[in-house]
Amino acid sequence: MSSSQAAQAPDPLDGIVETLDRAAAAAIAQTTHGLSPATMMLAAADWGLHLLASPGKQLQIGAKVARKYMRLFDYVGRSALDADAAPAIEPLPQDRRFADLAWKQPPFNHIAQSFLLNQQWWHAATTGIAGVSKAHEAQVSFAARQMLDLFAPTNFHATNPVLQQRIVETGGQCLVEGFQHLVEDMQRTVRGEPAIGTEAFPVGERVATARGQVVYRNHLIELIQYEPTTDTVRPEPILIVPAWIMKYYILDLSPENSLVRWLTGQGFTVFMISWHNPGSEDRNLDMDAYRRMGPMAALDAISAITGGQKVHAAGYCLGGTLLSIAAAAMARDGDERLASVTLFAAQTEFSEPGELGLFIDEAQLNILDNMMWGRGYLDSDQMGGAFQILRSNDLIWSRLLSTYLMGEREPMNDLMAWNADGTRMPYAMHSEYLTRLFLNDDLAEGKFKVDDRTIALSAIRAPMFVVGTERDHVAPWRSVHKIHLLTGTEITFVLTSGGHNAGIVSEPGRKGRRYHVLTREQDGQSFDPDEWLARAPLKDGSWWIEWGEWLAARSSEPCPPPTIGAPDKGFSSIMPAPGRYVLEQ
Repeated sequence: MSSSQAAQAPDPLDGIVETLDRAAAAAIAQTTHGLSPATMMLAAADWGLHLLASPGKQLQIGAKVARKYMRLFDYVGRSALDADAAPAIEPLPQDRRFADLAWKQPPFNHIAQSFLLNQQWWHAATTGIAGVSKAHEAQVSFAARQMLDLFAPTNFHATNPVLQQRIVETGGQCLVEGFQHLVEDMQRTVRGEPAIGTEAFPVGERVATARGQVVYRNHLIELIQYEPTTDTVRPEPILIVPAWIMKYYILDLSPENSLVRWLTGQGFTVFMISWHNPGSEDRNLDMDAYRRMGPMAALDAISAITGGQKVHAAGYCLGGTLLSIAAAAMARDGDERLASVTLFAAQTEFSEPGELGLFIDEAQLNILDNMMWGRGYLDSDQMGGAFQILRSNDLIWSRLLSTYLMGEREPMNDLMAWNADGTRMPYAMHSEYLTRLFLNDDLAEGKFKVDDRTIALSAIRAPMFVVGTERDHVAPWRSVHKIHLLTGTEITFVLTSGGHNAGIVSEPGRKGRRYHVLTREQDGQSFDPDEWLARAPLKDGSWWIEWGEWLAARSSEPCPPPTIGAPDKGFSSIMPAPGRYVLEQ
């Protein structure tokens, strides 16, 4: 054997080294619930060392301590003489922890004010330090908020007057009931059962009840064609591509808030993708597999069933990101089957993904990658846990307080039941998604390849309808808005009230709904998010109506509805909606 051949021979230890390293990282991931200790230690070191080297910042935050104590003592004195004295500090608009009147009484008003002043000080102490990277600053500030939320006075009996009143009123029964709730939830978690109350919303009976048929199935999707509810329909059908981190029926919840039912009631033929819930055997399914076996396979089936009509395609969340990739590849290849593209709370540019980006760097991805490597998928509980941490005040601590201490279990509703019906993410797809899109931003930077050829969103010329939501912690609307920078096609952008889920499930007639809307003509002038918001008219009601009118204006005159399926072309009715895949656990 020559020296060059010996140099190229694989090291027999390579496989052992990789296995040991991956197993160690996976063990760390299980201990830390998927968070990278290295990421947080580097962030803390960056912050701490630069703070030590900043005597001016130290002087500033030291002075802030003195001023805050002076403000607190001033408030204590004023409130002793006047129960309605103006507070030293007001909670943030979204912070409802101290809204109860019991927090206006001493000493609890002093405790609440002290906590809020402390919270404000920690924000000042963890931000604005010269030399600290933006990512590390955000991570340290986020960690400080988590610790403050953990030790908030609302979480403890001795410092929470509302809890004390509840204990007195119930004679302590609330603690007994809360403990029973805790035991019930722990038992269900150990048994792998869904949250209590979800059994009241069986899929296909209480939710996902729109009538239709599964007309196509492959290993990854079932394609549902819904029955028409009007005598005539628009010739151009609608294909909805939901995210596979969720079950599709968020768009077909109860009959009164089902987007599917509303669309069919407006005279549209609707097709819906229902994703297979992957297991370990699906570990190698990647983004391109989802594109080919998802929207592209669905478009082929729809074209056969409807006779080749153009299609209005809509994608939600990750499904919208996938749809934008598919649309760009189709435009590159001269495939003109899309009449329009609609994106619901879907990012195409990931340089500012919001607080979810706190979990995305090389060290964090290494932890996640190895956590998935062992099982071949990312479990829904791990994904849901990350989303809950982003809103720990609302989704963790307030729930623990009300359920396990006050004994008040929140009644289950259809959206909560859907949220508890989680799905998994295959190893190859999720690893590629986090690396190529979140970390490297390949799609926006013109480096994303389909079939070994680069795609560009600028190639999309079909008109677009893009929806962002005001309180979106998954796809912040300012990030969603960046689609204006990536393509010159006509874009109607809507910013609706609500969050990532409740903002999209926004049926007409629900009180308090509103939205901003503004259309940029093809190759027209774009505005940054703040200027766009200042220019976009505010309308009351549901954005669904705006979208329905937009679709109708870009559709042909109504005609008789197509048949369900096309048996002569190999697309027979397989089974009634909601199908089989949505029931997979």
